[in-house]
Amino acid sequence: MSLTPAACSVHTHTGFCDGKNTLAEMAAAAYAAGVRYYGVSCHAHTPIPADEGAVLPRDMTAYRRVVLNLRAEYAGRMEVLLGLEWDSQSDVEPVGFDYWIGSVHYQKGGNGRFYAADWGEKQFIACRDELFGGDALAVAEGYFREVCRVAAKKPPILGHLDLITKLNAGNRFFDEAAPRYKAAALAALHAVDPAATLLEINTGGVSRGYRTEPYPALFLLEEWRRMGGRIILTSDAHSADTVVYGYGQSAALAKAAGFAKSTLLTLGGPVECAL
Repeated sequence: MSLTPAACSVHTHTGFCDGKNTLAEMAAAAYAAGVRYYGVSCHAHTPIPADEGAVLPRDMTAYRRVVLNLRAEYAGRMEVLLGLEWDSQSDVEPVGFDYWIGSVHYQKGGNGRFYAADWGEKQFIACRDELFGGDALAVAEGYFREVCRVAAKKPPILGHLDLITKLNAGNRFFDEAAPRYKAAALAALHAVDPAATLLEINTGGVSRGYRTEPYPALFLLEEWRRMGGRIILTSDAHSADTVVYGYGQSAALAKAAGFAKSTLLTLGGPVECAL
């Protein structure tokens, strides 16, 4: 079989967390789209009240069982990988999985409150004003410090590196060309071990209408290539119609950064293919 990046989709969510479709529906859509390495990566539990119902329970026994049953169902047709999207605020460890994605969605203030990077304008403004004295660039710097903490755990995949830009179309809150912003983003990238971690090119913000370009920004991808890092294309799918959304756009971005190959995750380990 000739492999392409669209043969692999391993950043996906289901009704076990905040996805819109069941696991069976997501798997069927992936198989119909030509995916042959399908990974389920529901959100790990966090101790954040607002997350209840949108993340897995701390006891992931049922989740594991259903995914492994699906693996048996698709045996010989499509490999089903048991994954997890682990957040910097998760209170479980990402052990016992085929792979896991390390991500940042929150910053926690000294006041005990959690502030989401991607929930909406009110959340961002509250974080800016209550934690950082009205300094929007400081919000971004705080976010990237969290990314450094996640990178230190050497996740197999680092998720949406610059998610903090999700709501920042047109530099609405801060200037993404500002030296402070670029320095913080590059410091987070340099905390990632290229030998241990794949950097995803993620189209989730595009499919949901927040962005016109995938994460991460071109300057970060160019630096990651200089670091000798590898990439993986993902859709961050929360619905069955987006399992391989925007892979062509991601491949074009990767090529613009100087990449010729991407990585697929399989049960036998990572495999490279041409973009």
